Amino acid sequence: MSDVAASSRRAIIAYGAFGLPLAFAALPLYVHVPRLYAGELGLPLATVGAVLLAARIVDAVTDPLIGWAADRIAARRSLLLAAALLLGLSLPGLLAPPAGAGAGWLLGMLVLVSLAYSVATVVYGAWGAEVAPTPELRTRFVASREGFGLAGVVLAAALPGVLAGDGGEAGGLARLVWIFVPLLLACAAWTLICAPAAPPLRAQPLPLLRGLSDALRDAGFARLLAVFAVNGIAAAVPSATVLFYVADVLQADERAAGAFLVLYFAAAAASLPLWVAVSRRVGKRRAWLAGMALAIVVFAWAGVLGSGDMFAYGLICVLSGVALGADLSLPPSLLADLLARAGDQRPGGARAGACFGWWSFVTKANLALAAGLALPLLALLGYAPGARDTAALAGLAAVYAGLPVVLKLGAVALLWRWRHEIEPAALAAPVTALKEVRS
Repeated sequence: MSDVAASSRRAIIAYGAFGLPLAFAALPLYVHVPRLYAGELGLPLATVGAVLLAARIVDAVTDPLIGWAADRIAARRSLLLAAALLLGLSLPGLLAPPAGAGAGWLLGMLVLVSLAYSVATVVYGAWGAEVAPTPELRTRFVASREGFGLAGVVLAAALPGVLAGDGGEAGGLARLVWIFVPLLLACAAWTLICAPAAPPLRAQPLPLLRGLSDALRDAGFARLLAVFAVNGIAAAVPSATVLFYVADVLQADERAAGAFLVLYFAAAAASLPLWVAVSRRVGKRRAWLAGMALAIVVFAWAGVLGSGDMFAYGLICVLSGVALGADLSLPPSLLADLLARAGDQRPGGARAGACFGWWSFVTKANLALAAGLALPLLALLGYAPGARDTAALAGLAAVYAGLPVVLKLGAVALLWRWRHEIEPAALAAPVTALKEVRS
């Protein structure tokens, strides 16, 4: 048992702190970089797209390899420190490029930032899975991490506009790095110094292919990963289409879209303690099913809205944000439970790094698959940005709201079918031990 058994709420919060700068770094990477290099620096849009695609391919391939390497090294704090330092050095170069920076600079910085982000994500997730000795505490560690992460997303969304001034978006991003770097160093120090240490692990001397394939041969992990993938695509489709929906179905401006996003993420952050409490009473699988059911009802409602339905959509953002809280906190906690069970049965640990490498790979693949599925489907249904005819808007509403409902129903069916492998009865029971940690 790790030293978390004697820790307090402060130790759990200390672990979660690093989630803030990690999420803070992700939003500009996906949202602002394309427009910065194509709009401000004048690179051809096709070139920027090709560079982003190449970097994404490299990023997706490296995640499982990073997980395998993390299990061989098994030094969570050292790896996290190295990743934080690389991220602090490379992200400023990406967001505040020198004059004349071209495609080569963009590709190099993207690869460095993505490498640092991937190492940090995989190692940080594995550390959280290994440090907590009980299912309830695993959920609390994950909730702490995701709560800080949501705060980081909200900050990263709001600050570039606030900091823009006369320099426009490029000036806002250049000033953003002066906030990001101190924030990264402070939160990394907080986590590395104050978070509980995981039990010592023996490094896994497995060959590369065996180390990666062993994780997928575990039936519980493979099936949880499949549910996570289907549910993740369902959650990513609205992310890829929400700006079109707000502009053309609701006919609202960009400021309203920003307010809706803040509502969504704030509700998700506020709901995390709720899902911890629900999972304690009914089990994590049932709690996750409840979150999926809420999302299904909410998105079915979104499919019937029209121009000017601002209040109704604001309420939908709040309720879907609450459902997102379940998606953020419960699947990684279920994964941690499976790893703990495997670790009890296998000498040397459960190879958490490899599992979180695949987990990170699927997370990124979900974003790509959602865009690759939703955007061509919009075109097939006759929608183009700025459309106002009824058929095109009905197609947009069907993709934004109907497609996630169908995918969520598929995820519900898979989670119910594989319920015994994903959450064994021993892990589904409410946990009463270690009540002192709640103090």
